Amino acid sequence: MNRDENVRLSLPSKGRMGEAALELLADCGLRVRKTNPRRYAASIPTLPGLSVLFQRPGDIVVGVRDGSVDFGVTGMDLVAERRGSNGSVVVVHDDLGFGCCRLALAVPESWRAVETTADLAERAQGLDRPLRVATKFPRLTGEFLREHDVESFDLVEAEGALEVAPTIGYADVICDLVSSGQTLRDNRLRTLEDGVVMHSQAVLIANRAALRARSRALEVARLLLEYIEAHARAEEHLAVFANMRGDSPQAIAARMFEQETLGGLQGPTISPVVGRDGDDGPCDGWFAVHIVVRRDALFDAVAELRAIGGSGVVVTPVAYIFEEEPDRWRAMMERLENGVDEENGGGR
Repeated sequence: MNRDENVRLSLPSKGRMGEAALELLADCGLRVRKTNPRRYAASIPTLPGLSVLFQRPGDIVVGVRDGSVDFGVTGMDLVAERRGSNGSVVVVHDDLGFGCCRLALAVPESWRAVETTADLAERAQGLDRPLRVATKFPRLTGEFLREHDVESFDLVEAEGALEVAPTIGYADVICDLVSSGQTLRDNRLRTLEDGVVMHSQAVLIANRAALRARSRALEVARLLLEYIEAHARAEEHLAVFANMRGDSPQAIAARMFEQETLGGLQGPTISPVVGRDGDDGPCDGWFAVHIVVRRDALFDAVAELRAIGGSGVVVTPVAYIFEEEPDRWRAMMERLENGVDEENGGGR
């Protein structure tokens, strides 16, 4: 298979985001098969012709931006930092449901008078040197500081744990990703009240040129969105089956529509229960009803079914709920046609 036909998807090579990406794909019916754990390549049998690569999250953005890979799953923070300005990176799905965090400024707890970015700007003015800010996100951090009138600062780019930077003295404050905040507290740091640079989570990105020029890449984008959206929608719902006596499907439907939770997605499915003798008609006036209800409304639905004569209630999980066309697919196609994409894909 030549490069024009083969489509490449990059996933995080390790860590919690890598594990969560594999789990999401498996839950969506797109299990990644890695025959050799030492190789940084795999496949998804459900999507023939798609190669899966494993890279560092930051390298995934660069790969998609430069076109060496067609799709990637990584953090929106890294996309915003490294996507560049040529519009080559398209955010296909901005809410994969994992990797949630925020990029924020944090100062030492001993800086009691510094509660806001305005306080930080005042503190920086009082120094006899530029404020030193340790970060792995120099573009986003620099823009944020300038927007909040911190005029004199030096960005100290560093790898590894940034939380120790103020303690050992190579930075005054840090701008880093924060989840629970426990690591900051352990290192006697705290975030500013208005110091959140952006909120972030895992997103699916694609190379704009690949989507425009290669029909197979566009088809993979559609399939990925279909599976992910249908699975996410299904996770919020359950399928409920019950038997109910009535004169006709219409009469039973009327009773169900009088309830709060029994309307289903577009209405209930009602069919006759066939008796053991094989008669085509209902078994003594019994009908089987099938509806899809929200998971958080399950017990209300069961109570309402019982109240109108339902029995033998069976509840099963729903694997997928496919709509006619995902909203994100239409939005992506519109951005491709218009030649524009949001600067941060909705991540801020």
